[in-house]
Amino acid sequence: MDAQLDQLRDEAIAAIAAAADETALDLARVKFLGQQGSLTTLSKGMKDLSKEDKPRIGKLLNDVRNAVTAALDIRKAALLADADKAAFAGVDVTLPGTAVSFAGKGSLHPITQLLDRTTAIFRRMGFALADGPDIETEWHCFDALNTPADHPARNEQDTFYFPDGRLLRTHTSTVQIRTMEKAAPPVRIIAPGAAYRRDEIDATHLAQFTQMEGLYVDEGVSVADLKGTLEFFFRELFGNDAKFRFRPHFFPFTEPSYEVDIKTSMLGATDRWLEIAGCGMVDPSVLEAVNTKRGDRAFDPEKYTGFAFGFGLDRLAMLLSGTPDIRYFTNNDQRFLAQF
Repeated sequence: MDAQLDQLRDEAIAAIAAAADETALDLARVKFLGQQGSLTTLSKGMKDLSKEDKPRIGKLLNDVRNAVTAALDIRKAALLADADKAAFAGVDVTLPGTAVSFAGKGSLHPITQLLDRTTAIFRRMGFALADGPDIETEWHCFDALNTPADHPARNEQDTFYFPDGRLLRTHTSTVQIRTMEKAAPPVRIIAPGAAYRRDEIDATHLAQFTQMEGLYVDEGVSVADLKGTLEFFFRELFGNDAKFRFRPHFFPFTEPSYEVDIKTSMLGATDRWLEIAGCGMVDPSVLEAVNTKRGDRAFDPEKYTGFAFGFGLDRLAMLLSGTPDIRYFTNNDQRFLAQF
């Protein structure tokens, strides 16, 4: 068997060295090391050897197997190197490189950049990030938020309904409701995400837009807390020269309710007011609806008060960048996106 193993090693190494490609190399591997290969067949003869010969022949078998395996690895590396060399044949490495534009490197979308920035500001004030499904129930989207059955927002001309009665959420206030269902006060969250409405698409409207909403419920929360929170946030975003006014408004889920207007040189608005957000104190009926759903009095309106707010990130991005048409954010035009 000694002579057979020596002959087999020489034959295998010669066949491996002669392999012209990876297919031929794999055939050589199977021929000598496969389950039906020459070395495997010889190994089966170990059982017929004497006790004295088995250690010596066993070591020789391992040496031959290691030698064949090493030869396979070396030849495979050589074939790969040849393939790489052939792939670059004819490439003139002295030619100047092609400059990569900023757009080619990639960056975050401007809405995502603004979302990250606004989230960071609210986190500094102790707000946690909350999320919820885009496909919602009518109860979470309207009923729990004290929206009457005849409210225009519930009309099929304004909201995307599914055949089973569910709908695409028209605001991320649904996340506020779902959070209160699961957590007891105090609750302090922001809920950014997509919202959907049957708006006619034009320079200022899309059927899908990005909304940022917030909710704070605890003992003793007042309009002063609401005003201070929003003024701090918008000054961090738009600069310390910003001036604000809170105009009385109506929302079904807050009472009292306000629209927030701003004047700031950062937006080129030093002599006119720009509407940027809606807000108000959480209506007690909303807290009662959550209590009914939970089956307890965790959000007792006699003990807890809260405020909520919401604004569109797309509109803020338009104001900050001076973009005249909201559709630029969804057209994927590199000439526009490369500016960010």
